[in-house]
This record gives sequence, structure tokens and C-alpha cells, in this order.
Amino acid sequence: MNIGHKVKNFLGKYMKLDNIGDDDNFFERQLVNSLFAVQLVAFLEKEFEITIENDELNLENFKSVNAIIQFVEGKLA
Repeated sequence: MNIGHKVKNFLGKYMKLDNIGDDDNFFERQLVNSLFAVQLVAFLEKEFEITIENDELNLENFKSVNAIIQFVEGKLA
């Protein structure tokens, strides 16, 4: 299963993805809250066996499906 599929499966638990494009900003569209951000970081660290440092906790890294995929790919490279 690829990164995008795993990320979308996780996101689907918290929001309807039918109306969301891969570049749509979850936070600007007010689809999520700060608790979601914490859960997302925990999911990414566990699922992809990565460590997300404090200086990487930037909304730009987590604002959309594509941003998350790019961030994870960069961590895995």
C-alpha cells in the first residue's frame, strides 16, 4: 500500500474526502482541529516509522494530502 493510500485511509476517519482535492488545505477549509493535527502526527510516526521533530511541526507540512505525502517521502528518503 502506498503512502497516499495510507494517508487517505487515515484522513477518511476524520473527514469526507469526496469533496476534497489532494491540494485542498484542511485547516483553511476548517475541516479539522488541533486534536486532529496531534493524531495525524502520531499516525505518521507510527505508520511510516519516522520521527517528526519539533521544527517540522509546521502546518505547511500537514495542510493537504499532497503536502503530507511530500513530507513523508522526504523523511523516508
